[in-house]
Amino acid sequence: MRGAGAHRLIVILASLFLIAACTPVVQTAGRPDINFSGPRLEPEAFVSSDGSRLHLTTYLPEAEPWAVIVAVHGMNSYAVAFREAGPYWARQGIAVYAYDQRGFGRSPNRGIWPGTPLLTEDLRVLTTLVRQRYPNAVIAVAGVSMGATVAIEAFASDRPPPADRLLLLAPGVWGWSQQAPTSAATLWMMSHLAPGFTVKPPRWVVRHYLSSDNEAEIDRAADDPLIIWNMRPDSFYGFFGMMEDASHDVSRIRVPVTYFYGDKDRMMPKKVTLPVVARLPPGARTAFYPLGWHLLLLDKQSPTVWADTVAFIRDPAAPWPSGVGPIPGAPAWPAGGRTSPRRRPCPKKARRRRALTPVAAI
Repeated sequence: MRGAGAHRLIVILASLFLIAACTPVVQTAGRPDINFSGPRLEPEAFVSSDGSRLHLTTYLPEAEPWAVIVAVHGMNSYAVAFREAGPYWARQGIAVYAYDQRGFGRSPNRGIWPGTPLLTEDLRVLTTLVRQRYPNAVIAVAGVSMGATVAIEAFASDRPPPADRLLLLAPGVWGWSQQAPTSAATLWMMSHLAPGFTVKPPRWVVRHYLSSDNEAEIDRAADDPLIIWNMRPDSFYGFFGMMEDASHDVSRIRVPVTYFYGDKDRMMPKKVTLPVVARLPPGARTAFYPLGWHLLLLDKQSPTVWADTVAFIRDPAAPWPSGVGPIPGAPAWPAGGRTSPRRRPCPKKARRRRALTPVAAI
């Protein structure tokens, strides 16, 4: 019995050692060379605070922009998420700076989870650079799904980006507390025992979790080599942790903010989304689209959302051009329709082959 007990103890200790040795991989900040002069904008990239170059896609109006959108894409996607909305915004006199977050698209360390501190710092840096370039424009941050999660964490921090508006489009808020215990335990084990193993969603998941009704966009994304389809478990692990934090930190946002959500969203279902919406700060706006899916900027009804985003950037208290109502359970809109935070004044307008899966869509 003593021998068997000792053997079990050795097995347990060895297992704990292996788990400790195989921890989830998270990117670390780079080390700028001796000639690094600080963050800067380049024609097709911006250089962040650690010297990393993150790919940048811009959509610029013909005249001087009255507003600028810093656009933050979702999980496993990249700046292409704004390929439809970007040109529309530019036609409205708004400049768009859409970047590939580190770990995604054309930016460094593709496929490796960057971690919340680096993701929020990159957003903070780019927003600061845009503010410096356009000191008289209204600066807005628009985050899609995971991009909105990053934005929540950045704006809820002690050093929020220097922006005047925040637009959250179907934020990723499905954190650990909303996960089934068996799913959470399985992901924890995989991210610690085999963090580099890639996971491709099974076909039944692909069929069930549609992210848009735009089949043409679904086909395009399925063939896009820059979209990550096989995802590492430690990236899931990191993302779930960030979503958990964001689901609670949303109440700490202190700029005019609006939350866009579609009734047909299967990626962030109502049981997950509505409790988060109820935590929005006083004066927050919400918009509920009966025909909207998760990818609100790419759905068939996306032009409706585009117009509403412009209206909010121009005046956070203006009625929605679409006429949609608030998300059920959202905080009451203040009497008179005015937001409580101070707003930067806005100048006048200047002249199915494969479906998107939860992995690629959020």
